[in-house]
This record gives sequence, structure tokens and C-alpha cells, in this order.
Amino acid sequence: MLDQKQLLIKGATEMGVELTSLQVDQLMRYITEFEKWNKAYNLSAVRELEQMIGRHLLDSLSVVPWLSKKLGQSPELESIIDVGTGGGLPGIPLAIMFPQINWTLLDSNGKKMRFLFHIKTLLKLNNVSVENRRVEAFQPEKKFDAVISRAFASLQDMTEGCAHLLQAEGIFLAMKGLFPQDEMELINNKIVLLEAIKLKVAATEGERHLLVLQLK
Repeated sequence: MLDQKQLLIKGATEMGVELTSLQVDQLMRYITEFEKWNKAYNLSAVRELEQMIGRHLLDSLSVVPWLSKKLGQSPELESIIDVGTGGGLPGIPLAIMFPQINWTLLDSNGKKMRFLFHIKTLLKLNNVSVENRRVEAFQPEKKFDAVISRAFASLQDMTEGCAHLLQAEGIFLAMKGLFPQDEMELINNKIVLLEAIKLKVAATEGERHLLVLQLK
């Protein structure tokens, strides 16, 4: 029987994600705090720590191989906003993996934002900013290179609701389950699909995709 830390390391390895000992420690501290705060703050419907490692941590880390490759090609990818971050997914795991990127975590839920302030302080994540507001009310001084989300109900809501956050050549990174063909047809006249990557998520059933989108 694998312990929780081994479960994380094994899953990450299966997905082609190499973790340093510091990253393992930070990811485990995060998910342990997540599980503890979840009892009072209702951060997630998933209650068991082992399940959280697969459905939250490993799911968030599934985009690491693509993001690493992208950074090798485009080092100007310096700022990413995680919209509808909730308890910090995928933003906190990705901020741990990519300290060179500035991450902004946006959500309108005050309780969840208190948890994120706690995590930012606890893990000394100086590359993380927390914004407690609705997406339409957030007008950043400097626009972002990318918007990422695994929480939006539809691609139309994501691309229309977050367009004002992106700089001219910015991209949307939509983490979805099955490839959303119906949703794509609704936005085809305004959005270009740059890439559709089938993600490998260890310890999790069902398909996962990363859609890389850009405004026409």
C-alpha cells in the first residue's frame, strides 16, 4: 500500500512530471491543508485525502509537460491568471511547479480566498497574487499572457467573460473532460483552436483535454 506522498510521486512519474523534494513537500503541505480546511470551508466535494491527490493534484499537474514545452519555445509567457480558482486549482500546484511565472488566483468566494492567503503565506509563494472579486469586475493594470481554468461551465463563458484580462496575443488554457465539440461550434466564429491536447492523468478515470485557444 502506497502512502500519500508515494502516491503523488508515482502518479507524477507516470505522467512524465519530475518533482523535486521541495515540490513534493510543498504539494503535500498544500493538499493536507486543503483537506483540513475543507471540513469547514467546503473547498471541494472530494473528502478523502487519497482521492484529492488524484483528482486535484495530479489533475492540475497534467498540464505541466505542455507548459514546460511551451516555456521552452516562448519564454515571454510570464503571467497567468487562474479564473474561478476556488481552493487554488490548478493555480497553486502550477505555481509550485513554475516559480518563474507570476500567478494570479481569482475567485469571488471570500472563504476560499482566505484559505489561499493562508497557503501563499505558509508555502512562501512569492509568485502568487490572490484576487477576491468577480471576473467582470477585475481590471488588471497589466494584462495577462494566459488565462487558465478548470472550473468554467462553458468555453463560451470563459472566452467571452475573460477576454478583457488578456494581452493582444494572449491565450486561453481550458482544462476540460471530453473534447467539447458542441461548445467549440458555438465559439468558432470568434476563437481559433491552436491546440487540443489529450492529457494523461494518473489515478483518474475518464478523458481529460487541454484546449489552447486564441481570439481571432
